[in-house]
Amino acid sequence: MTKVVFDISLSVDGFMTADGITPKEPLGQDGQRLHAWATDDEIERAPNPVSTVGALIAGRRTYETSLPWWGAGGPHPPIPVFVVTHGAVEPAPADSVYTLVTGGIEAALGQARAAAGNQDVRIMGGASLGQQFLAAGLVDEIVLHVVPVLLKGGIRMFDKLGPGHVGLEVLDVINSTAAMHLRYRVTR
Repeated sequence: MTKVVFDISLSVDGFMTADGITPKEPLGQDGQRLHAWATDDEIERAPNPVSTVGALIAGRRTYETSLPWWGAGGPHPPIPVFVVTHGAVEPAPADSVYTLVTGGIEAALGQARAAAGNQDVRIMGGASLGQQFLAAGLVDEIVLHVVPVLLKGGIRMFDKLGPGHVGLEVLDVINSTAAMHLRYRVTR
């Protein structure tokens, strides 16, 4: 069965970007260090490796700031990427893996599930998108890559989840010198 997995790198103090976001530094000043752990070997060792993913969902900001680095093939070619957007955006590059979805998170999830087949759907990118999916109860698992740094500022990952608690069950803990990889099942 297809699982919906929210996968994010963050600092020990809970920030998924650093302060000082600019077009040239979309993760903030020195925020790229949050993804330095993501070497090919480490990615496949971490919970929910790319090999289990059939489709990705990204938010508009993540798409726009990452497209120059990802290119038409996306972050993990040839995995399709469904981009949630609420307004007009430049068309996706021709012959790319991107589909722009204006119908909200549930529409993007429906398209991503269809594309993923029996593989997982991974939600990646910004805090807002992850918060929307969690608040709507659409996430089955959360994978955190906790990087050993205290950023002391930036965008917090879990600030706006709405009322009530989100229960988590620990499924996996993998420690390395680059990051601690934690996988949780969301309990309802």
